[in-house]
Amino acid sequence: MNPPSTVNPALPGFDAEFSSLDDYIRVITARIWEGRQVDAIHRYYSADCAVISPGGTSQGVGAVVRGTLETLHQFPDRRLLCEDIVGAGDATGGYLSSHRIASTMTHCGGGVFGAATGRPVQVRTVADCVCAGNRIVHEWLVRDQGAIALQLGSSPQALARAWLGGRGAPTLPLWQPAPPAHWHDPLHDTPGAQLLAATYRAVWAGDLAVLQRHADEAVALQLPNGQAAVGVAAAEAFWFGYTAAFNGATLLIDSLAERTDPGRTPRVAMRWRLVGQHTGGGRFGPATQQPVEILGITHAEVDHARSRILREWVLIDEVALWMQLLTP
Repeated sequence: MNPPSTVNPALPGFDAEFSSLDDYIRVITARIWEGRQVDAIHRYYSADCAVISPGGTSQGVGAVVRGTLETLHQFPDRRLLCEDIVGAGDATGGYLSSHRIASTMTHCGGGVFGAATGRPVQVRTVADCVCAGNRIVHEWLVRDQGAIALQLGSSPQALARAWLGGRGAPTLPLWQPAPPAHWHDPLHDTPGAQLLAATYRAVWAGDLAVLQRHADEAVALQLPNGQAAVGVAAAEAFWFGYTAAFNGATLLIDSLAERTDPGRTPRVAMRWRLVGQHTGGGRFGPATQQPVEILGITHAEVDHARSRILREWVLIDEVALWMQLLTP
């Protein structure tokens, strides 16, 4: 049972030990994972918390506990290194934490990734969590599963086929169930947030020249499957591959938040969905006409003065996407 919270003027409704939303997320993550206090999940997650990922939805705190234990069995030395947290919201409607994590770990146990290989793995994840009353009450989770597949000697396509055989195709739509009724995703009307949103909207409207206008010439990119790239040409190549594959798809921006701190570059977190069909040859081979829904989360650092994107982290689970494309 969660002990009663004392008054916390910095974070109303949360235990007094937490000085901010950033502090809350860092502390509870460290306790659960590095501290191995898996039982603390019952304290920090609501009983009916839904976790929406590109591979499907789980409901309830029990599923969070099971997933944590299964992950630790496969990767017992897993560390969750916080790269950044972009927060939004308030005590009335709840807070949103968009938490970008770099994990280092070793594949020591069998499970969904196959028999243990002993190989080291590095992977990036973004968790968007709605937090209220000292608990996470709703979560969207996107992990670069394709990067894990490649580091373990497989491929996103091969892992997708294996998972289709074991668990079946993901159920669409992925954004159900809805978050709590009192919660409304932030859509910040701030310079950096609007720059990133306008860039994505233009790309999916067919104006890929927007990348030359909005991206710094040395833009640093972290892309699916653990790919790192630099420059506008690399950004164009990546998005050409997606727009060719899913021409005509609809982009939906669900959450858009910006954080500014003294001495730091402004940071933006954007959760988005792409809904359409695999209509053309591109990054994913010949068109299959399969319906697709991509759940993506993007973090970016922006230069307000020049209206340029300096760094961008694009989180897409291409294993889950391949599962949609390979579904019979």
